Order: sequence, then structure tokens, then C-alpha cells
Amino acid sequence: MTLPPKVTDRAFARLAEIAELTGEVRPLRVAVDGGGCSGFQYSIWLDDPAPDDLVLEKDGQRVLIDQISLPFLRNAIIDFTEELIGARFVVQNPNATSSCGCGTSFSI
Repeated sequence: MTLPPKVTDRAFARLAEIAELTGEVRPLRVAVDGGGCSGFQYSIWLDDPAPDDLVLEKDGQRVLIDQISLPFLRNAIIDFTEELIGARFVVQNPNATSSCGCGTSFSI
């Protein structure tokens, strides 16, 4: 069964922290672009919604996914992690057959 991506509570909480720090509530866009060392790469940034975006929302925070990226992100989990190398939003993608060490590039 194909499901849309899931966003963790931790990712939504980080978006709320960013909004509090900046004084501006902006959605997080998660997109898939061609390129990277494994063929595709994730692009994650604060953006404004487009009319055809899938919008995942909780507690006033939103994550946007465009229709072109959506098939690449089916059943994926969008999370926020804090590690020694830094804090960042990450995508756990069951569709990826391999990924690079940095976790931003993958192949299907």
C-alpha cells in the first residue's frame, strides 16, 4: 500500500522552535531533485505553499511536498535529528536502494 510521507512529532516541534526564534511561521518544503552522488538528492528549505502541494500539518506547523517529488517519498518518514555532526531534518526513505554517507543523496 502506498502512503504519503509521515512527519515525526520531533520534526514538527523543531519547526515550531524555528518559528519562535524567527517570529515567522513558514512551512518546510521537502523535495527530490536529480543529482547528488547517488542519482537523486533531497532539498529541504522553508518555503511558501504552491496550489498543488501535499500539505502535512500538525499544531499549526506545515510540511510541503510537490507532486513531482511525492512518488519518490511514498511511505517515507521526515524527521529531525541532532547528532555530533549537527542538527538537521532527515528523510528515512524505504524506496531508496542506496544512499550516500551524508544521507542527502540516494538512488531508487
